Amino acid sequence: MTSENHTTVKVDTSMVMSPTGSATQGSPVSPSTSKPMPELPDELVQAGWSKCWSKRENRPYWFNRFTNQSLWEMPVLGQHDVIVSEKWVLLFIEVGIPVTPTTPIVPISPITPGAKPWNSTTGTEDKPGQIYWDLDVQTNAVIRERPPANHLPPHPEMELQRAHLTTKLRQHYHELCYQREGIEPPRESFNRWLLERKVLDKGPDPLLPSECDPIISPSMFREVMNDIPIRLSRIKYKEEARKLLFKYAEAAKKMIDSRNATPDSRKVVKWNAEDTMNWLRRDHSASKEDYMERLEHLRKQCGPHVAAVAKDSVEGICTKIYHISAEYVRRIHQAHKTLLKDCNVSEAADVQDRLVYCYPIRLALPSPAQPRVELHFENDIACLRYKGEMVKVNRSYFTKLELLYRYSSIDDPRFEKFLSRVWCLIKRYLVMFGAGVNEGTGLQGALPVPVFEALNKQFGVTFECFASPLNSYFKQFCSAFPDTDGFFGSRGPFLNFSPASGSFEANPPFSEELMDAMVTHFEKLLEKSSEPLSFIIFVPEWRDPLTPALHRMETSAFRRHQMSVPAFEHEYRSGSQHICKKEEMYYKAVHGTVVIFLQNAAGFAKWEPTPERIQELLAAYQVYRRALGSPGPSSAPTTLSPASAGGSGDKDSIHYPTSFKIRKSTK
Repeated sequence: MTSENHTTVKVDTSMVMSPTGSATQGSPVSPSTSKPMPELPDELVQAGWSKCWSKRENRPYWFNRFTNQSLWEMPVLGQHDVIVSEKWVLLFIEVGIPVTPTTPIVPISPITPGAKPWNSTTGTEDKPGQIYWDLDVQTNAVIRERPPANHLPPHPEMELQRAHLTTKLRQHYHELCYQREGIEPPRESFNRWLLERKVLDKGPDPLLPSECDPIISPSMFREVMNDIPIRLSRIKYKEEARKLLFKYAEAAKKMIDSRNATPDSRKVVKWNAEDTMNWLRRDHSASKEDYMERLEHLRKQCGPHVAAVAKDSVEGICTKIYHISAEYVRRIHQAHKTLLKDCNVSEAADVQDRLVYCYPIRLALPSPAQPRVELHFENDIACLRYKGEMVKVNRSYFTKLELLYRYSSIDDPRFEKFLSRVWCLIKRYLVMFGAGVNEGTGLQGALPVPVFEALNKQFGVTFECFASPLNSYFKQFCSAFPDTDGFFGSRGPFLNFSPASGSFEANPPFSEELMDAMVTHFEKLLEKSSEPLSFIIFVPEWRDPLTPALHRMETSAFRRHQMSVPAFEHEYRSGSQHICKKEEMYYKAVHGTVVIFLQNAAGFAKWEPTPERIQELLAAYQVYRRALGSPGPSSAPTTLSPASAGGSGDKDSIHYPTSFKIRKSTK
C-alpha cells in the first residue's frame, strides 16, 4: 500500500467523535458506517501497530510504524511480531490462527527512473495443473531468534567473477579426468561435489569450497573410480554388450601395463583380460546376458587391482580441484571486500533467547548501490541482462520472485535493487548446476503440486527443508544460498536451521553425504525439542548398496511410518521448471522413492500418519495423474506398501491397493 493509492487518516484510539459530533472515549468509529472497530490489544500497540482508515477503499487497515507493514486485517501477535513467551507459542500453534500477509508495495523498475510500475498478477494460473506454488500458506515453524548472517551481500559484478572462475574450475576437472585417467568426468559429479563439500565447508564463499576436512572428497573420488578403467553404461542390445566387454578388458590391460602395479596384480589382470578376448573371438553366438555375466566376472577379478593402481591418481585429481577452488575463493573474497570497502557493518540488533515464527535470513552488512540491470520480455520469458550476460526466467516465475521479494525484503521498499538481485539469484543457480542440456535439473526436482497440497492439509506441512526461490511451493523454505536467496524468503541452509516446532517436508538433492548429514540434523532436533516436530522425507530407494542415510532413517527411534512409491510410477517437477516448456515440466522417477515420517512424541500426537491420512497422500498422485489427462489405471494394480522394518511408534503394515500411472502431459 502506498500513498499514491490511498489517502490515510490516523484514528485516535483513545478519543473519537460520536455520531452526534461530540467527543467520546471508547472504540474507534468507521467514518462511513459509524460502526465501532475492535480495540487493539496493548501488546499490539506496544509493538507499533495502529488503526488507520483508507478513504479510497472505504475500510480500515492496520499500520506498523516500526516495520512499515500495512495489513487489511487486524494483525496477530506472534505472526508479524516476536512471540513474547513459550505460552504464546503453544497457544497460536494449537489454535492455528491464520495470518494475512502484508499488503505488497508496488515495485518500480530501476531501468527508467519514474517509469510506471510493471503490472503483476497473483503468480498463479487458473487452469488445472498449472499452479506451482501457494504463497498464502502461513508458517507453523518456530525457531530461536538468531543474529543477522555475516555473508557479503550479493552484487552482479561479483557474481560474474564467481561464474567465470567456477566455469574454469569445471574445465580443470574435465582436463584432469581426461589427461590422467582417459575418461570424461562422470555426469553431475562436479555438481554433487559442490553439494557434498558444502556440508563440511567453513569457508566464506557461498558456492565454492575452501575450508574442508578431509580435503579429498569421498563423492568425487567414488564417482571417478566407478568409471575406471571405462565408464559403464546401460545396455539395450547384444552388440553393445559385446563391445563394452571388449573395451573393458582392453582398458584394464592397458592401465595395468602403464601403472606401477605389483607383479601379482599385473598377472591377474592380464590373464583375465586375455582370457576374455579369446572367449570373444571364439564365441559369436553368446546372448546379451552372457556378455553381461562375463563383464561382471571380469570386473570382480580385475576391479580391485585396477582401483589400487588408480587410487593415487584419482586422489590427486580431488586434491588439485580442491586447492584450485580454495585459491578462487580467496580471489573472489578479496575482490568482494574491496567492492564493499565503503560499506560499514551495521550494528546487529540485540538477539534475545526467545521463540519467534521463522523469518527470512537477514544479512549483517548493508547492500551497496546496485548497477543497472536491463529487463525486457520475449513473449512469456523475462530476460535480465548485465554487461552482456543474460539470464532468463518464465514470466509467471518472475512474478513469483516479485511476490516473494515483497514478503521478504525489508531494505528495498521501492524495489530499486530487485532486478540486480534477481539476476544474481538466477545466475548463481545456473553456475552451480552447469550449462549442459538438462544438467542439474534432477538435483533440483520438486514434488507434484497435489502432493504438497495433501502434505499441507493432512500433516500441517508449511515448510520445505530443501528448495530455492525458483522451485519452492511454500513461501517459507531453506535453500543453499543465504546471501542471494534471503531476499526471496529463504531461511538459509537447512543444516544451519534449528526449528523448535513445526511440520516440514524434506526432498533433498540426491547426494549421499548431504542426505546423511540431513538425518543427523533431524535426529538432533527431534531429541532436543519437546514441542510438536515432524519431518516427512522423500529420498531415493537406493538399496544396492543401501545408503547410510536410508538405513539410519529406517532404524531411527523417531521413525513413525514408511512407504515406497515404485520407480516409473511417479514423477518429479523439473529442476528447470522456471524456464522449461510446460510439456517438459515433469520427468519420471527412474528409481523408487521412499517416504519416511520422523516425528517426536508431540509431533506424532499432532500429525500422526494414520491410514486415512496416508491414503489421502497417496491419492494425491492419482489426482495428479487425472490433472495431466493420463489414461485410466492399468489392469494390473500397483501396490504401494510400507516397509516392514520395525521402529518406535510404527503403525501396522498397511497395503494400499491403489493403481496409478503418471505420464507427461501431451498438451
